[in-house]
Amino acid sequence: MRASRTIMIAVTAGLLTAAPVTVASASASASADTVAPATGGELGWGPTYAPGKRAVAKGTLTSSGLNKARIPATSTVAVKGRVTDLTKGQGCGWAVFRISYRTNDGNVPFKHRSYLDCSRGTPRAFAFTDRNVALVELKVCSEGRASRPSDVCLYAGTWKILYSSL
Repeated sequence: MRASRTIMIAVTAGLLTAAPVTVASASASASADTVAPATGGELGWGPTYAPGKRAVAKGTLTSSGLNKARIPATSTVAVKGRVTDLTKGQGCGWAVFRISYRTNDGNVPFKHRSYLDCSRGTPRAFAFTDRNVALVELKVCSEGRASRPSDVCLYAGTWKILYSSL
């Protein structure tokens, strides 16, 4: 009995050590066609839909200048795309990006970039570039017109990983 406890602890410790790699690998393999390689190149992402298919976003992501000397590794990321409102009422489509980046003091905070389209069926183009990026995630929401996405859009549900240098 004691040997099995020891083995279980060793296995548990092994899983805990491997958990971040396993989680990242699972995310990457589950959406291998949408996670941009950290080594550079352009990758198409989407279409990604809001719940109920009330909005959609798709585009490309290009990563360049991977800096492996920093922890976490970072690169310059350029995202281009379109968000389209698909509602029949007064709703709007949001493409919200959560970008985790490395600061000069070594912290890794995140910021949001949000793009709104309220013209049913007519896509709105967007593009942005950020440096020292470690992770780019996307969420598509459908809500009423506002100056920024709601907290429900930002914090409920799951973010889709588009790029990870980890």
